[in-house]
Amino acid sequence: MPTPTPQESTPAPEPIGEGRRVSRKAVLRAAAALGAAPLLLGGRVALARDLPAPGPAGLAPTPDCHDGDEPTVEQTEGPYFKPASPLRDSLITPGTPGTRLTVTGYVFGRGCRPIPGVLLDFWQADDNGAYDNSGYAFRGHQFSTAQGSFSLTTIVPGLYPGRTRHLHVELQAPGRRVVTTQLYFPGEPRNGTDSLFDSRLLMNLRQAGPGQEGTFDFVLDVPQDPTTPPTTPPPTTPPTGTWTAGRAYRAGDGVTYAGIAYRCLQAHTAVAGWEPPNVPALWQRL
Repeated sequence: MPTPTPQESTPAPEPIGEGRRVSRKAVLRAAAALGAAPLLLGGRVALARDLPAPGPAGLAPTPDCHDGDEPTVEQTEGPYFKPASPLRDSLITPGTPGTRLTVTGYVFGRGCRPIPGVLLDFWQADDNGAYDNSGYAFRGHQFSTAQGSFSLTTIVPGLYPGRTRHLHVELQAPGRRVVTTQLYFPGEPRNGTDSLFDSRLLMNLRQAGPGQEGTFDFVLDVPQDPTTPPTTPPPTTPPTGTWTAGRAYRAGDGVTYAGIAYRCLQAHTAVAGWEPPNVPALWQRL
């Protein structure tokens, strides 16, 4: 198998200096890359859907999903992309060798609202670090749901000369241009020597039994009105109780949290970390 040669170099990180705002998310990612903070779900590294409440001066949240960062960083397609991949969200069968990996997340626009119907085309190396150039093993595309979410079932890709572990993905929102990027794994020794590696594309990762679970939220440069709900929910119902993790909510359901009333914008099952103030894509303050 040929050794891949980067098709283009990665621009050097923009220096932090006067006139450049340092976002909360950028600080967390930098700390994670240096080993100062665990890049784990339990470590609460910020995702687009995990915006914190207003904090100290200088860290006030912005309408941008990345809390001051740009849209998801773009990277080279590489030499192994193939068009016309199968429509599927699982790239494995029961006998596929390798460490199982599930990657989930959302696709947001610049107004921090989910984008439905986004094409996500994934491809990667197999457990031995080889790409299937004659068929479509470890290649597949899917579309984000009405809630803007996606889920990929695959394996942790193997290593090959010159690169750290990574997943390739192309995204295209309806009527928009194709965005190409790559996702990386925290704690990989080769992250520091791969010329294409970018810490802004690190997934949140945790061990899940014998496999791994990763999360990443994409932000596309799609203008959105942050005051307009992504869907038109039924009329607001009076709050039926306090917000509770583990409860299934429907669009239009009302809850209270910390004494404040919210309306559910999209049906979902509540989980810790998705409290109403943290997820404006799911809850509207009344």
